[in-house]
Amino acid sequence: MASHRMGRTTEDIKRELTAIFRDLKDPRVQGLISIVRVEVTSDLSYCTAYISAMEGLERAKQAVIGLKSASGFIRHELGQRLELRHVPELIFKATDSIEYSANISKVLDDLRGDKNDKPD
Repeated sequence: MASHRMGRTTEDIKRELTAIFRDLKDPRVQGLISIVRVEVTSDLSYCTAYISAMEGLERAKQAVIGLKSASGFIRHELGQRLELRHVPELIFKATDSIEYSANISKVLDDLRGDKNDKPD
């Protein structure tokens, strides 16, 4: 039963963080920034959000710097939107998973194109 509640809480945090990110005015956070994964400790003391950007890892790192500077505001907003007894401390980490996925998709498309170009 507890694991279902943790999963639901994790998804609620991810959903609300996404909505809060849209409201941020920091130019480092603007653009195609996505939350890839959210991990919450079992006692809700820490929440790690993995951030990715379509422009690549360097852009994601810039977004993480902007999010760290706004973490107090984000945590306050999260507490307002979710009824949690304790709002977890937020940790943001950059990842290149969107860029990696786009690269894999491009390679697969190239392979399909090569397959279609071969004569029978």
